[in-house]
Amino acid sequence: MKKLLFGLFALLVLAKSFAGSKESFGKLIFEDSFERTESQELKDEPGNEWTTSSEKTAAGNKQVDLVNGVMHMWKHKDANHATSTRHAFEFTDGTIGMRFKLDSEKDHLRLNFTDMELKTVHAGHLFDADIGINDVSIEDKKTGSMDLAIRNARKANAITDKQLEMLKTKKRKFDHRLEKGVWHDLLVHVDADTLVVIIDGKEAGRFRSEGIAHSRKALLRLLVPGHAYIDDIKIWRRR
Repeated sequence: MKKLLFGLFALLVLAKSFAGSKESFGKLIFEDSFERTESQELKDEPGNEWTTSSEKTAAGNKQVDLVNGVMHMWKHKDANHATSTRHAFEFTDGTIGMRFKLDSEKDHLRLNFTDMELKTVHAGHLFDADIGINDVSIEDKKTGSMDLAIRNARKANAITDKQLEMLKTKKRKFDHRLEKGVWHDLLVHVDADTLVVIIDGKEAGRFRSEGIAHSRKALLRLLVPGHAYIDDIKIWRRR
């Protein structure tokens, strides 16, 4: 039933998002409703080719759990990094959709688009869509904070005023209030150099930057610094 409802919602938002155009979500290349059980409760076991960061950043402590067809992510008290749950995919332009829930003011869900083959940036970072209770942020990291020249200059305390001014142009924050403890529907559209975030059928943020146009988006990281609940993920490829 939840798959049917999400599919109907996606079609409705599609009509609103691309009204008057011939564009569509494209080909569905991945979906996961998390309707499975784990074999144990001591380690992350998300299944369906998802991987997590817990062995590296949280000493192997469990940070991802599947409960009643929902993926719950949280940051362990001893972790040194936001919890990262990852899945490979590949598109140039496409859409990622999901249902999500945040319970507190401190909770965030960040969608990090990555190309691990790109060696001019740290850890493959291309760009983010970051959703919180009070705002939505979109950041081009490929030509901004994760560009190795910029990152190395910052680490060496040698970043210039010109570089700092440039970095201000690589991120936009949008006021957007979410109801806590309630499921919301999310669509993130990537088209050429533009990323659009739609929450519950309404546009919550739109940002244009050259790094978003990177030709190969190949890994999705879901990054959670607090708690987040995620369900019914779908990925569509347009090109």
